[in-house]
Amino acid sequence: MTGSTERASPLSGWSERFRAASAEPQRFSIREIPFATQVNLRGNAGDTGFLFEVGRVLKCELPRAANTWMGGESCTVLWLGPDEWLVVAPDGHAEKITSDLREALKSRHHSVTDLSANRTLIELTGSDARMVLAKGCPLDLHAGAFKPPQCAQSVLAKSQVILQCVEPEPVFRLFVRLSFAAYVAEWLLDAAAECAAARPLDSDKVATRLA
Repeated sequence: MTGSTERASPLSGWSERFRAASAEPQRFSIREIPFATQVNLRGNAGDTGFLFEVGRVLKCELPRAANTWMGGESCTVLWLGPDEWLVVAPDGHAEKITSDLREALKSRHHSVTDLSANRTLIELTGSDARMVLAKGCPLDLHAGAFKPPQCAQSVLAKSQVILQCVEPEPVFRLFVRLSFAAYVAEWLLDAAAECAAARPLDSDKVATRLA
């Protein structure tokens, strides 16, 4: 018997439930972004040489302000602490990013660790997304208080997460440890259902039900 080498994300079996919960995407939509490259970087933010070399390798500046992120689709860097960042890129880039950073920083104090296998990403969009997250997250998620380019390490329903506000519409990304992914997904679907149930009925729908 031969073993399978096909990768499976922790939420690979949730696609149908996510699709059903996203029936009104302008209100709420949820999806997993599996296998994203995630590299933890540590170093001296006061060292201009360190900043230069990292920027040269990543083609992206390191965010210096607390709880912010910089970058785009090809590479995004999230601030995790005064000397710590999370480099996020599409699947398949971890080896190159880690090797290039280590080579560029070999003469400087640093740490580069591939954490791609530690977390998966869950993306939420739609007008209900803030309300859904607010049910289990202690952060102030009001549109004026938590907006791009902000991110934060926090908890959601007692699970440790990294929360990134990607777009103001809004678009949120949750970085969730693999062992908690199913629990967080279940909680999000329950919270979204509660928000939908509490939403005032559309007058056309009421008329249809009464007809």
